[in-house]
Amino acid sequence: MTLLCSPLDNRHRALGAKMAPFGGWEMPIQYPTGTLAEHQACRTGAAAFDVSHLGTVRVEGPGSLDRLQAAFTNDLAKVGPGRTQYTHLLDAADGSVVDDIIVWWLGDDQAFHVMPNASNTARVVEAIGGEDVTSRRAVIAVQGPLAREHLATVSPAAAAVPRRAVALVDVLGHPCHVAGTGYTGEDGVELAVPAGAAAAVWDAIIASGVTPAGLGARDTLRLEAGLPLHGHELGPGITPLQAGMEWVVAWGKGEFRGHAALQAERERGVARRLRGLVVDGRRPPRAGCAVLLDDGRHGVVTSGNVSPMLQRGVALAFLPPDVVEGDEVVVDIRGSRAPARVVRTPFYRPS
Repeated sequence: MTLLCSPLDNRHRALGAKMAPFGGWEMPIQYPTGTLAEHQACRTGAAAFDVSHLGTVRVEGPGSLDRLQAAFTNDLAKVGPGRTQYTHLLDAADGSVVDDIIVWWLGDDQAFHVMPNASNTARVVEAIGGEDVTSRRAVIAVQGPLAREHLATVSPAAAAVPRRAVALVDVLGHPCHVAGTGYTGEDGVELAVPAGAAAAVWDAIIASGVTPAGLGARDTLRLEAGLPLHGHELGPGITPLQAGMEWVVAWGKGEFRGHAALQAERERGVARRLRGLVVDGRRPPRAGCAVLLDDGRHGVVTSGNVSPMLQRGVALAFLPPDVVEGDEVVVDIRGSRAPARVVRTPFYRPS
């Protein structure tokens, strides 16, 4: 299969990035400084991530809002134009998560940018219609406690976009949609930049003192923040209720795709529930590791690693629904048994 390339591909290679396939794209995994340094830069300063592999589906015109309301679990009436919303697209038959999505509701009452995961764009277009405009732009996420300070030297308007808002602003003379969103647990924004302007905007952001970071650091950051990854904590056979994300389901807004199946699960109760685990010591639990309980039951790790900030092994895992915070379990890490405790996520909270 031919891999897609970001408009910033040559910039990553010039910076010495390690490139690898991801969701049908060739993307930077880390730069010469390494994932740990990139992670710490995002937690203490500012980091820039190329997330152009994410899809952008433009939905506009009369009836657009109704189409999205009928397709997605959350209720866009809660936010309105100029705001963003996290939501799910479900399988109609079993209520599992086809994709988790950010919707950017643009200034026009009937214009939206729907942002699916890289490998799911075609499925989302099939479900809601609209136009796939992914190839027309790059998306740069600038994240960290100093992200806005650095970005303000490039575009004060972009740096000023509030959390969970979206606005069309000028960035180096180019019109860009900028949203106060991210996937790191830190403050920051994501900039959708016209493809032809992407290199200039990226260069200016890096020149302002922001550290370039790859998808390796993005994954350790999202894990510390307790954020789900499609294909691990969400996906086929996994419902929002099992993932502990009922807050993304607007039961009162009316029917949506997968509503009946999800309602049936709600009534009978879930068979498993996603929980956070902190492991004794620095041994990294990995996806697929068994989680053992005293009574012989077990669960399974969906994502795990060493938290760079906590210096402890952390994991997300599906466990029996009666296992609660504070319970002690054991994680089988390559045949070695590691004691662990069930905790509330996020594992790390920015100060």
